[in-house]
Amino acid sequence: MQTTSREQTLEIWLEAERSARARLGEPGTLTLKQVSELTAQEFFDRIGSGELPCPPFGHLVDFVPLEWEPGRFLFQGTPNARHYNPLGSVHGGYAATLLDSCMGCAVHTRLQPGQGYTTMDLRISYVRAITANTGPLRAEGRIVHLGRSSALAEGRLYDVDDRLYAVGSTTCMILDFRS
Repeated sequence: MQTTSREQTLEIWLEAERSARARLGEPGTLTLKQVSELTAQEFFDRIGSGELPCPPFGHLVDFVPLEWEPGRFLFQGTPNARHYNPLGSVHGGYAATLLDSCMGCAVHTRLQPGQGYTTMDLRISYVRAITANTGPLRAEGRIVHLGRSSALAEGRLYDVDDRLYAVGSTTCMILDFRS
């Protein structure tokens, strides 16, 4: 059985990020009507292929969608010094943003056309500091429960060595735009 070295894993991750960036379109938004007419899979597939604009906030914070399937979403970003707080480490909002995004998008992957969501609460626990030397981080969100009016998801932020940097959970309100 062949194992993958850290260097090989790092190169795989960096190539996945480069490839995702190359496919993404320009930052932009859609109307609620446009989004609500698509299935979640169509919506994310079209963003991932560049057919639809990439969300401006992901562009601003500099992270990209890598993988999605019903109930799961994976983002990747590589923090650097422009994400620093005054204390010389990456601001906690960076981790919170990636976790909020991956958990919310995990919920979105299970919604029907005409449904939306919004974060009702967000809980983050930080495990270790992030610096410009940390390298790429992945934020993986998974649904824990999906009901008619709310959903619960959890997420984890980790590096190529599977070191945990933060965990989170969220409750999202399910919105119905079909009427």
